[in-house]
Amino acid sequence: MSNTKVIFRMLKLVKPLSLQMVFAIITGVLGFICAIGIPVVSTMVLLQVLGMYTHVKLNYLLILLLTFAILRGVLHYLEQQANHYIAFKLLAIIRDKVYTTLRRLAPAKLDGKDKGNLIALITNDVELLEVFYAHTISPTIIALFTSLILLILFAHMNIIAMLIALVAYITMGIIIPFTVNKIGEKSGQKSRDAMGDFSSFLLESYRSIDTIIQYNIGDKRLSHLLNQSDAIEQTQKKLKDIESFQMILSQLLISTSAILMFIVMFYLQQKGEVNTYVVILSTVLMLSSFGPVLALSNLANNLLITLSSAKRVITLLDEKEIITEVTGLDQVEFNDIDIKNINFKYDNEDILEDLSVLFKKDTISAIIGKSGSGKSTLLKLIMRFYDPYSGSININNKDIKQINTTNLRNMFAYVTQDTMLFHDSIYNNLKIAKLDASKEEIIDACKKANIHDFIMSLEDGYDTKVAELGASLSGGERQRIGLARAFLSDADCILLDEPTSNLDVLNEAIILKSIKENPNKTVILVSHRESTVKIANSILKMETGRLS
Repeated sequence: MSNTKVIFRMLKLVKPLSLQMVFAIITGVLGFICAIGIPVVSTMVLLQVLGMYTHVKLNYLLILLLTFAILRGVLHYLEQQANHYIAFKLLAIIRDKVYTTLRRLAPAKLDGKDKGNLIALITNDVELLEVFYAHTISPTIIALFTSLILLILFAHMNIIAMLIALVAYITMGIIIPFTVNKIGEKSGQKSRDAMGDFSSFLLESYRSIDTIIQYNIGDKRLSHLLNQSDAIEQTQKKLKDIESFQMILSQLLISTSAILMFIVMFYLQQKGEVNTYVVILSTVLMLSSFGPVLALSNLANNLLITLSSAKRVITLLDEKEIITEVTGLDQVEFNDIDIKNINFKYDNEDILEDLSVLFKKDTISAIIGKSGSGKSTLLKLIMRFYDPYSGSININNKDIKQINTTNLRNMFAYVTQDTMLFHDSIYNNLKIAKLDASKEEIIDACKKANIHDFIMSLEDGYDTKVAELGASLSGGERQRIGLARAFLSDADCILLDEPTSNLDVLNEAIILKSIKENPNKTVILVSHRESTVKIANSILKMETGRLS
């Protein structure tokens, strides 16, 4: 995607905040006029004192100078406030779009995504867009309008002065930024991608610190980390070099333009076409008028990083989901799950082949089989995390592709081997299964999952904070909390993927007893333990994607 397309896409988001943008532009233009007016009016005061300028009284010039000084501060503040309001409002909108996209893509499209890269995108990349919205859009328009006003002033002095200023403004505001952008475009994209990879590697290293220590591969990981850091540093150095090059060009242009203006105007003064006042004032105006276009030129290097971040964000927003959410259809009541001749593959690997099975309502069905035989995949297909390549999955004689997604997901409580816990209290981690659950319902669910006594043994009981990713709890404790969620939910069907893999025999027996005694629930249980599947009304054995 070209930078032009990226800028166009980003500009479309500004439309709802057009009034605020107009306000920022007006205050910005007036603010720069005041800033430029201060040295110009100061020169006029000096010329008045020397007797070379008598058009306006000295008192009026001093009042005008004071007014410009005060207004410059006020208008600059208002412009910055408006620009940052626009920027942070739009960043909130973009974050909302990103989170909505992640929800739309999940889980199928995010399974293979680099989590560290996603975190870098959601945080750093989105944050960097502030440069574009607060310091690029309105400054560009401000520079355009301010330059037009200044060109009119130069034309009033002399048409040649206007042409010199026009060439200088075009060079500063257009040619230099575009040249810098072209030189550093690849480095900017490389920098953002490298930062995303670095974030991913760092996150992975942190999460696997136990394994790193166990196998003594810390030096190898550290070496790789330092190499990545050095690569990022080299890319950043290139960008800094480009920025220095841009600053040198800009300062050289300002000096050259002012000198050229003075020489040309002095030459015209010698020919009698302009007076001394015009020579001095045009030179001062040339020197002091670069503020708007210089601000625009200075953005070029920062814009390289910003546009690279914008590309990453837009690429994510444009990504197509594998599973399209269904809405607007009639509600469907849960009943038998009838799976007919489904086929499914991950990439080019066949997982399920021509599989047909009927799970009767209010029964316990167990699925056993070796790892890789497709047991867990079947549960994900029932949840419609993925769609089969052929065949159908029907609930109450309705293809699940024709059932509202929310309606479908509410039918199930899905418990995996690795229970995801949030960095919150145990109570809140349980309550997500049923937001309006009472304390009594939560305790009852925990008793069924044989986790209540453990929770009460903690100093803060149900208010105990869970560490990030549930690290403060053992695998068995996390799994029992996951089962408690399933018991707490109002779901008609409970899908259990190795629900007792981290539990000892005693805990397993208590939980299986609770599952069997749970009335009016359909349970589909995946396990490789014979002791676990004994509670099932029917046992299905899977081998390489088929029922045997």
